[in-house]
Amino acid sequence: MSKIFSFGFWNSIARVILRNRVIFIFIIILITAFLATQWQNMRFSHTEANLLPDDHEINQIYNDFLDKFGEEGNLIVIAVKDSSLFTPEKFTAWNNLTRDLENFKAVENVIAIGNLKKLEKFDDPSRFEMVPFIQDKEWTSAQVKAYKDDLLNKLPFYKGLVYSENSKTIQTAVYLKEEIVNSIERKDFVLEELQPLIEQFEEDTNLDVYVSGMPYIRTLNAKNITDEIGLFIGAALLVTSLIFFFFFRSIRATVIAMVTVMIGVMWAFGIIGLLHFEITVLTALIPPLIIVIGIPNCIFLINKYQQEIKIHGNQAKSLQRVISKVGNATMLTNVTTASGFAAFILTDSTLLKEFGIVASINIIAIFLLSLVIIPIIYSYMSVPKDKHLKHLNKRWIGAFTAWTERMVRNHRVTIYIISIILLATSIIGIYTIKISGSLLEDMPQDADFFHDIRFFEEEFNGVMPLEILIDTKQEKGALKLATLKRMESLENLIAEVPELSTPLSVVRLAKYTKQAYYNGNPKYFQLPTSQEQNFIAPYLKGISGEGAILNSYVDSTGRYARITTFMKDIGTEKMERIEENLRPQITKIFPEERYTVTMTGKALIFQKGTTYLVKNLIVSLSLAILLIALLMAWMFRSFRMILVSLIPNLLPLLVTAGMMGFLGIPIKPSTILVFSIAFGISVDDTIHFLAKYRQELKANNWKIKRSVYAALKETGVSMFYTSIVLFFGFSVFMISSFGGTVALGGLVSATLLFAMLSNLILLPSLLLSLEKSIANKETLKEPAIQIIAEEDDILNERKKP
Repeated sequence: MSKIFSFGFWNSIARVILRNRVIFIFIIILITAFLATQWQNMRFSHTEANLLPDDHEINQIYNDFLDKFGEEGNLIVIAVKDSSLFTPEKFTAWNNLTRDLENFKAVENVIAIGNLKKLEKFDDPSRFEMVPFIQDKEWTSAQVKAYKDDLLNKLPFYKGLVYSENSKTIQTAVYLKEEIVNSIERKDFVLEELQPLIEQFEEDTNLDVYVSGMPYIRTLNAKNITDEIGLFIGAALLVTSLIFFFFFRSIRATVIAMVTVMIGVMWAFGIIGLLHFEITVLTALIPPLIIVIGIPNCIFLINKYQQEIKIHGNQAKSLQRVISKVGNATMLTNVTTASGFAAFILTDSTLLKEFGIVASINIIAIFLLSLVIIPIIYSYMSVPKDKHLKHLNKRWIGAFTAWTERMVRNHRVTIYIISIILLATSIIGIYTIKISGSLLEDMPQDADFFHDIRFFEEEFNGVMPLEILIDTKQEKGALKLATLKRMESLENLIAEVPELSTPLSVVRLAKYTKQAYYNGNPKYFQLPTSQEQNFIAPYLKGISGEGAILNSYVDSTGRYARITTFMKDIGTEKMERIEENLRPQITKIFPEERYTVTMTGKALIFQKGTTYLVKNLIVSLSLAILLIALLMAWMFRSFRMILVSLIPNLLPLLVTAGMMGFLGIPIKPSTILVFSIAFGISVDDTIHFLAKYRQELKANNWKIKRSVYAALKETGVSMFYTSIVLFFGFSVFMISSFGGTVALGGLVSATLLFAMLSNLILLPSLLLSLEKSIANKETLKEPAIQIIAEEDDILNERKKP
């Protein structure tokens, strides 16, 4: 059983592949064609990333809110901050814009100056009615000015909804139909109907229009993700092909590698479609990731083929040895990389699970494609010429490996001192890392829609809804004056928080009824007294019933009420402080034995999700380390070697975490991925080095120093090649307009660079310093699998003088 992956096994695999080339090519074409048919099932995510498990209490509270009041993230706001709006021509155009918006099928309701209604009192019979605010169809300058004065001075009900606190910005609120908010129809409306309409309005009136709201933000953000997939794939192909050509100086080798990874990309899209997963900001990274991870496979296989050709010139023998000798090691490195991604499958977050499933499947798939395609294509081609093999003797590569050997041989104490300093400094940096639950932080900050978000934050204190659900535990309890007064007290507290907007609730409507009862006098915009409530009650029949304004803020039973406020793009820490301050006040205002008050909303869910994810970061990373440690235990049969091999791979992670703290890069969903991804990839170098080291020990009769230096010289070139490809490959993500993707690319690149140096310098130093206790024959027992073919031992012996 321990020899299941022996040299003989891989020799058999090599024979099967090379003797059935046409069949394997046909199978690959068939699978590629099938997966291509699955592309039609790919769909882009139309909702925000929900990082919490479906059964989490926060999600249950949110779903309970939706059951009672429907979709809360269906508001798009359109605003103008320009005094010239209140001129007859532009005022007419603004009102025409309202009518155009009302005619769209996707729109449920529009609240704007053009269709604004005000509450008026009528007698005989006693009633309130909502009557049009604007009666005329054509206006003079004086009329427009009068409308403006009435709006800003006599209708406080619409403050924060139609005009801003400073009365300088006029806003139109567009409510989308619930059924299209989380569907592709929302994208069609925003991109094909709303945007062209706004652009035409700006051109006609010479007014700057600001547009925002969660449906609008989500649509443009999704469009940016879609646009960047092609950009990443193109950039990854360009960068990796240039580096590949620089190393090999062979057009055909470069083309073969590019064909291989492009088939891998096609499979990646097909697998996403086959599994019916959505393309999110995370799964969008998988196709370029496959290119970046697939190219090192091509480097190992093509490099080995060319080395074999240089030694004996026999093509058939070389191709067989490529599979039999490199196949095992390449498989193991891909398995460890896949394990790093597979750790996400064990989290409770659907978003991360899907990312982990697709990434790990595709990493194994690109390994199989590389192992089959490269030998088969080369088998149909002529033997590489001498000019294609020149790169094997590059002096600068020799100089690099000589430098690493010199450092290990002569400066081990310095290496340990630097490592300890880096560790201590990193720990200090780690304590300064902050957590960011910002829904907007990773969005493209140069985009127009992001500037519009900042505008609405300044004018209306944000566009992200925060909902407070109040359960009065009795029917009609939400309409009782005592409850309304409690709600008003809570609204006053919310209004004092700079990061939150003026709240909207049934309290505002109750105040408006008193103002209307006193013939629209704005000084009576306040809650009625008990006596006044009795006088007002007969007039309320006109605004009650299905479809009335009341139903937006109180459920059909009158038991539940909502308070809606909008929040700025604040981080997790600020939001937690606000929540901590509000909680005791809410409990004081609404006694828990009589009321149940909960906070919810998509922005809050995202922040809670980030906190949840950070708490699970240690768990998921520990799982990745455990999986890889178990794999190495199975390979090397040595607990001590596991510990030694983990040190040079954990140190780069700590250095990166410390760097995040010093650079002010917060922990967030995108940067959390860095550690598991980087660890899964960087441990590949350790496996290659230790496998070669063990082989050299046997060939050199267990002479430690000679074996370490021989392994360093042998593996240094391939580790350098692959690390450079990975470094520049992941750096491609830094061209993204999304802050999280930029941070992910930069941090993974830096971590892998540290990991290469750590595996080439720190790991050999540890082996030499601890040779008596760990690096000996007793410690390195017979491995469960042969990572490098034993025939190489003979070859190494022949090479030695």
